[in-house]
Amino acid sequence: MTVQEVINGILNKTGMELLPAERTCDKLMTGSYDMEVTKIATTFMATVEVIQEAIRQGINLIITHEPTWFTGKDETEWLEKDPVYLEKRKLIEEHNIAIWRFHDHMHMGKEDIIYRGFDLEFGWGDYKIENLGELKYFGTCYQLPATTLEELSGFFKEKLGMQVVQIVGNPKMKVERVSVLVGGGSLGLGIEELPMKLMYENQLDLLICGDITEWTISAYVRDAAAMGMNKGMLVLGHERSEEWGMKHLGSWMKDITGAIEVCFLDAGEPFLYL
Repeated sequence: MTVQEVINGILNKTGMELLPAERTCDKLMTGSYDMEVTKIATTFMATVEVIQEAIRQGINLIITHEPTWFTGKDETEWLEKDPVYLEKRKLIEEHNIAIWRFHDHMHMGKEDIIYRGFDLEFGWGDYKIENLGELKYFGTCYQLPATTLEELSGFFKEKLGMQVVQIVGNPKMKVERVSVLVGGGSLGLGIEELPMKLMYENQLDLLICGDITEWTISAYVRDAAAMGMNKGMLVLGHERSEEWGMKHLGSWMKDITGAIEVCFLDAGEPFLYL
């Protein structure tokens, strides 16, 4: 099975009309389409550590959700003389690894496969409720068994192996109605007010976020909490909120890849905490 055949199978299974090449970042970063695939890894991002582990495991196709070359469009012209880029590309090419990015079609297909993995990882599928917001595609809403912000923070710290999580609001606040905005969704997808509108329109207690801007949703929730409203925010970060879609991508792909082994390589949270 070639790289192209794997890609075709994945894109067809998303059930969406394929985006024109100029409108998507879902492209082959390294390698060639006619390479024979021997073993596949899925990961949030093809970091050097992920690539090194792929080499150790004999993997020659990495499916990554996020950029390999440090910008959203994976443009490399500005990197042509940069030693970080040159050394990373050398490592990849010396071991004949193909890296394909699966981002836009992953989010925009018949189901958002990142959210699918989130629900599978945390067992939240049965708690989904209708999104009452103006934009139905923005955010996934849940009615959880009654808990507190503090308890939910502890849950994610344990499940995700995080030393700390950031919160806004009273740790003892009651939490039931929740929305999850993975990755950059909590920035508003180019419309800054969307997370706040989602919270208002769905009467949410809590937003669980990937990325944040401190003067948008975090400021909104902070002010709401300061005025005694039952509002909170829990920040997981981009990687920790989206990695689980990649973890469970292998099972989603099984009818495409057949006998080819697919493994998951956790890119890991990018930060150390001192």
